[in-house]
Amino acid sequence: MAANPAFVIVGAGLAGAKAAETLREEGFDGPIALLGEESERPYERPPLSKGYLQGKEERETAFVHPSGWYAEHDVDLRLGTTVTAIDPAAHEVALADGSRVGYAKLLLTTGSSPRRLSLPGADLDGVLQLRRFADSDRIKETFGSASRVVVIGAGWIGLETAAAARAAGLEVTVLETAELPLLHVLGREAAQIFARLHTDHGVELRCGVKVSEITGTGGRATGVVLADGSRLDTDAVIVGVGISPNTQLAAAAGLDVDNGIRVDAHLRTSQPDIHAAGDVANAFHPLLGKHIRVEHWANALNQPRTAAKTMLGEDVTYDRVPYFFTDQYDLGMEYTGYAEPGAYDQVVFRGSTDTREFIAFWLAGGRVLAGMNVNVWDVTDPIRDLVTSGRSVDPNELADPNVPLPDLLERAERTG
Repeated sequence: MAANPAFVIVGAGLAGAKAAETLREEGFDGPIALLGEESERPYERPPLSKGYLQGKEERETAFVHPSGWYAEHDVDLRLGTTVTAIDPAAHEVALADGSRVGYAKLLLTTGSSPRRLSLPGADLDGVLQLRRFADSDRIKETFGSASRVVVIGAGWIGLETAAAARAAGLEVTVLETAELPLLHVLGREAAQIFARLHTDHGVELRCGVKVSEITGTGGRATGVVLADGSRLDTDAVIVGVGISPNTQLAAAAGLDVDNGIRVDAHLRTSQPDIHAAGDVANAFHPLLGKHIRVEHWANALNQPRTAAKTMLGEDVTYDRVPYFFTDQYDLGMEYTGYAEPGAYDQVVFRGSTDTREFIAFWLAGGRVLAGMNVNVWDVTDPIRDLVTSGRSVDPNELADPNVPLPDLLERAERTG
């Protein structure tokens, strides 16, 4: 093992950068190596499908730290560096150049990768996916030259890129295998709202369909063929069919892997001195009483603080409820909590879904599991408090905009 073992972070995205930042803030003055495959210093990904893609935000605003931060804080940031193996017994990671780096503690923030289509034509030019800066740049360039685009997948990335394409003046068709966009995430009641949002803005939304082939001319995608034999002409295809956690290193090293790297509430893996955080971590959540893997920005922002403190020997757990947001056309949304399909028995709306100014609540036995505020602001904290309280509330009062949300919580606490 190296003579001076370091705290090593594999994955130089938002999660890795925030872990390094926390280690320094907590007073750790030993070596920190932050290893990343990309050539860009750590950056946040939400702008890639939102403001940056639409040309509303500059590239620089996406970076986690100024360019000089890593040297100023004595963080050995190694870009364009691929880790090929982890040796838990030797406490070392192996790099593609043949060198090895020793660690006292190791944090895996390896993130996730877009799922790819396994069908004819999926590798044609003009078939695009969105995960990195270069992807967003390529899609933005395509928007400048194309007149029509097909988006495969009506999840968050698919819908956000569809909205950006419409803002750029393109004809847009969105294809989705489920009956509604975001059906698995939001359930039928809320999913219908996003379906109307996109059709109201001129998107041709085709749900319950399956793609069988992408066709092309001269090596470039020009059409999409559906299972029923119908064909859509297009200038480009954007694929947004979900992401998969990058667990290959962990699995090869013998770590417990199941829908991500399984970690406890302290973000410790099954191997001593190895931790995981961000998209790749399937973490035990104390409030929910089970393991969950969260793929959203807020998790990559906040979870590494717990991992870093655990690496330093502090007794901390990660118990924040999930949070994510989206911006599509004139709709801004924040979602707080965790409501799996089948886990709730009621959806309550406060406000007007017609004007898209409302809050939706997912309830189970009167308890609020999650809340989604749409074009209603400064309510994230009381929604989170309702979720974490575990108390039952009156659904009628929950639906009444004249009853302040903090008052609901006070009444719930009084009545038990």
